Amino acid sequence: MPDNCLFCNIVNKQTDTRFLYEDDTYVVFKDIKPAAPVHLLLVPKMHIRSINDLAPAHTSVVGGLFFLAGEMAREQKIDQSGYKLLFNVEKGGGQVIFHLHLHLIGGWRR
Repeated sequence: MPDNCLFCNIVNKQTDTRFLYEDDTYVVFKDIKPAAPVHLLLVPKMHIRSINDLAPAHTSVVGGLFFLAGEMAREQKIDQSGYKLLFNVEKGGGQVIFHLHLHLIGGWRR
């Protein structure tokens, strides 16, 4: 774990971030700069820098993010209206915090 990784600090409860979900592998919390009425960050507890740093051993962690995203969409009641899932990869792709995380974005009224 890098000393300066904000998400590692959040995962390790070194901030006052309120989790909407936590288990042994993931935490979920609200984005502090939401792009939509529902904007959650799904973060593996294991530090993986970005998509570019994935190894075969990470397959279940990444697959679990998608399953968790569906569960959180149902919990937030946006599963039927629709939502986006987004990974930002590296600076040019909009990644600001270099700890793998999946954005769950939705809740717009139609």
